[in-house]
Amino acid sequence: MNPDRRSFLKICAIAGGSFVLEVHETPFVHAQARRNFAPLPVEPSAFVHIAPEGSVTIMAKNPEGGQGVKTHLPMLIAEELDIDWKDVKVEQADGDRKLYGFQFLGGSTATPMNWDPLRRVGAAWRQMLVSSAATSWSVPESECTTKAGRVLHSASGRSVGYGELVAQAAKLTPPALDSVKLKNAADYTIIGTSRRGVDNRAIVTGEPIFGIDVELPGMLHAVLQKCPVFGGKVKTANTEEIAKLPGVKKVLVVEGTLTNDPILPLNPGIEPGVAILADTWWQAQSARKRLKVEWEYGAGTYQSSAAFVQQAADALKQAFGQTIGSYGEAEARLQKAAKVVAATYSYPFLPHNTLEPQGSTASFKGGKLQIWSTTQDPAAVRRLTASITGIAEPDVTIHMVRSGGAFGRRYVNDDDVEAAWLSKQAGRPVKITWSREDDMTHDSYRPAGTIGLKAGLDAKGSVVAWRQHFVTFGDGKRTILNGGIDPHEFPAGYIPAYQLGMSDSIPFRTRTGPLRAPCFNGRVFVLQSFLDELAFAAGRDPLDFQLELLSHPPASGFEVQPHNPFSLNPERQRGVLEMVAEKSNWRIRKKGEGRGMGIAAYFCQQSYFAEVAEVSVDSRNRITVHQIWAAGDLGSHVINPREAENQAFGGIIDALSQMEQEITFAKGEVEQANFNQQALLRMRQVPKIEVYFRKTEFPPKGLGEPMLPPVIPAVTNAVFAATGKRIRTLPLNRSGFAFA
Repeated sequence: MNPDRRSFLKICAIAGGSFVLEVHETPFVHAQARRNFAPLPVEPSAFVHIAPEGSVTIMAKNPEGGQGVKTHLPMLIAEELDIDWKDVKVEQADGDRKLYGFQFLGGSTATPMNWDPLRRVGAAWRQMLVSSAATSWSVPESECTTKAGRVLHSASGRSVGYGELVAQAAKLTPPALDSVKLKNAADYTIIGTSRRGVDNRAIVTGEPIFGIDVELPGMLHAVLQKCPVFGGKVKTANTEEIAKLPGVKKVLVVEGTLTNDPILPLNPGIEPGVAILADTWWQAQSARKRLKVEWEYGAGTYQSSAAFVQQAADALKQAFGQTIGSYGEAEARLQKAAKVVAATYSYPFLPHNTLEPQGSTASFKGGKLQIWSTTQDPAAVRRLTASITGIAEPDVTIHMVRSGGAFGRRYVNDDDVEAAWLSKQAGRPVKITWSREDDMTHDSYRPAGTIGLKAGLDAKGSVVAWRQHFVTFGDGKRTILNGGIDPHEFPAGYIPAYQLGMSDSIPFRTRTGPLRAPCFNGRVFVLQSFLDELAFAAGRDPLDFQLELLSHPPASGFEVQPHNPFSLNPERQRGVLEMVAEKSNWRIRKKGEGRGMGIAAYFCQQSYFAEVAEVSVDSRNRITVHQIWAAGDLGSHVINPREAENQAFGGIIDALSQMEQEITFAKGEVEQANFNQQALLRMRQVPKIEVYFRKTEFPPKGLGEPMLPPVIPAVTNAVFAATGKRIRTLPLNRSGFAFA
């Protein structure tokens, strides 16, 4: 398909005279698969049902993992359809690209992908209903208006409900989506108003809406004991003994389907191990505790966090293995600089810590498969499970179930593949539920990294050169998934001379993948902290220092990509910095004496956020975060302000939790297995949070991720302001700090 191909509508009459509206556009190419972050074409769709009695059901097309799309995407349709939100029922769609188009959770893409097409779907419905009413009244369509699910003709005082028109509307030729008239923003009654999540009541009353709640008749419960070293295989196991335990129905040695490529793909399949299937999960889990396995650990035993630290330090002493981006003769300018500042920063591997561990339910019967999945990418589940069970993709049905957190972990559909394969082996429906230990020790981790930085300042305190040496993991030349770096990342382009190089990647053989704000969530800590260091070295206010950088035109030799939606807009970043400074009273802040404020900003997933943190630090280096102010630029509209504020709160708290977390390895094994070793922020530690949104003329963008990256450097910069001690290594305890 061509990206600018005109959308088309298809109207199908169904029982009772109601009708269904489908929309298909161009294919979407996810940003994570595009190293240059090229513009994202979209393939949205909608499915709306108007019944003869006037009830309206809108299908929520995307997976719901707590980001609120099950509410705010239907709001777009309802707005242009011109119905009262209280009269709308929302249902979760199955995973079906032919019917619903591209369905995906991630990259903060739901809003930018669906903003225009889903509104046009609602407008097309409205136009056809108006046409039907105008025809029945023998009046011009231009004399008809709509309100709250009715078509009105003010001249005659007549009105008719949508349900009474639906059978007639179903016979009309639908309008082209690009021809329908959209509402003026001033007339919005749903977009821009706060709406409670459509699942809120079900969540707080404990209704079974999450993946872990799925139950099927005759279902077996499964656990899969995997090797502590990723990719290791079973040598021997006491499977016969385990098979005799209460409730156990089947015990299988799983060979696994992992790739031999050390740069593992996003969906590498099933890890080897021993699967236990029982009548209840507790029986399966209890049986696992009596399992005795002798493992063939394989090649991954070399992995050691202590060795990784030393390898990174050694790499920084050497020349670049490759130069990724360069302009302006940075080395020469560094030699002539009035002052040179150098520092080394590092950040760890991180788990996703979804509150609902991974799990999936599958039923394989008669050569067809049904999956009840919490996936972020149902099309990938269909492809993978069809392959593992040896059936055609059309024979797989994906039922999307709400997940208790995703954050990138549910891109990797290993739990779905396990459930599908086990159901085929058992000949019965199978539900696999990972334990917390399974989840934490067999995650797709956020990659760690080490960055050596050197920058030169002139006599006026302005940056004249920047040199950055990046060390990450891979197989020497290639990097692990989400472990790379982009040469256009700020402050590239806003400094006269710049050089970014990378060492040969450190050998690594464990699955990695995206975590909320992929790539940015580690590097922003480094880049925004070092900018704060430079401001201090120049004797300047960190806010003014960044504002000056952003006021520069793009540097000579820097490749500008004006049509790339992932390219920084300096005016928008300046805008959020200025807003957060105003809201936090940055200019009159107190410094030192154990209390301080820090500031940071970043552009991520097409949205802009700046944040200020106020902290105090006691004599034992225990940090109390008192308040965080956040200012975001999401474009022209915030669709659901209540949801947006909640997302910002959640991302900020998530970032603070990450500051005390890490995954480390010893002899190839992950050393952290549960929350006693991987702390989440306690309620008493959550600071006061204020969130503000700056409206600009740009189309609305997403919010699931961009508030997270600046939080960490805002806090670490505040710690420096309070104590004069710079945090360059995370987690906090690696730099001698902890949250109080």
